Amino acid sequence: MSASSSNNSTYGLLKFVSRLPLPVMRFMASSLAGIVNLLKTSKTSEQIRFNLKISLPELSEEERERVTRAAIRNELMSYFEFFNIWGSSNEKNIERIHKVEGEGLLKEALSAQKGLVLVVPHFGTWEIMNAYMAQYTQMSIMYKPVKDPAADEFVREARSREQASLLPTDESGVRQIFKALKQGGTTVILPDHTPNVGGEYIPFFGVPLSSSNLTAKLIQKTKAKCLFLYAMRNHNGGFDMFIEPLDEQIYTATANQGTEIIFKKMEELIQRYPEHYHWSYKRFKAHHLLGNIYNIPHEEALIKINDLRKAYQDKQAQLALETKQNPIASTQAEI
Repeated sequence: MSASSSNNSTYGLLKFVSRLPLPVMRFMASSLAGIVNLLKTSKTSEQIRFNLKISLPELSEEERERVTRAAIRNELMSYFEFFNIWGSSNEKNIERIHKVEGEGLLKEALSAQKGLVLVVPHFGTWEIMNAYMAQYTQMSIMYKPVKDPAADEFVREARSREQASLLPTDESGVRQIFKALKQGGTTVILPDHTPNVGGEYIPFFGVPLSSSNLTAKLIQKTKAKCLFLYAMRNHNGGFDMFIEPLDEQIYTATANQGTEIIFKKMEELIQRYPEHYHWSYKRFKAHHLLGNIYNIPHEEALIKINDLRKAYQDKQAQLALETKQNPIASTQAEI
């Protein structure tokens, strides 16, 4: 079979699967999650348990196990839902959104015509929101191509249908987003990635991790409005969508402080609904002292994490004390 025939076959299979009824897709995901939870042997489930120990140490062993099982089920469910969303029309996807909280915030931000940055964490089923947003604005989204050509074609076709301009994840893509925002456009940023290069150490659940401050820079340099969005499946076979404001200080703070504001908002959301965050990502290795923590015993790894967390907290407390004692020098140092 030629490469072209193979690509066509894969593309055709993806299209077929994506058009299966949503209840069927959810049943498949739930069945797979049941097997994973029963065997308790997958690396992903171990990563989720470990990430929960780091982020929510207050959970009891029983509660952490419950959240882990639910998180595995929800994450798998989301991935299967993504396929179905990509294979469905915009009209169908909009019908699936049963409730939108904060719609007035969106319309107010768009009416200002100053550009809009939508901050969307890896939480719930975020792909369902694209169809809704496409009713009101054209979006510019940074997109990293899928390695498989057929899968890449499938995803590109689905997202482009929703009026989205897919931009490369490099400097040229960033420039195009700046330009779009300056012209009153909209961009969507998922802020909880680890940058491939560079990055600033910004705390996430108290642990300083290499992070991109691009989202805050976009907001501050373009003077665009910003909103925090997420979506969760409901008990009626559809989804509920939530649009919330971010702390107003994000418009005037430094890029790193603005990123901290975003992370704190994410932490608040995760603490409310920990089972809906996508915990499988190895986010907590994003520090030069923590690169191997997913490959060593959890007890040893947690000691390293807690030592780093405490050192960071002590440093911040010392900086706060110095600022309080000599605020003028501190301000001049920032300038």
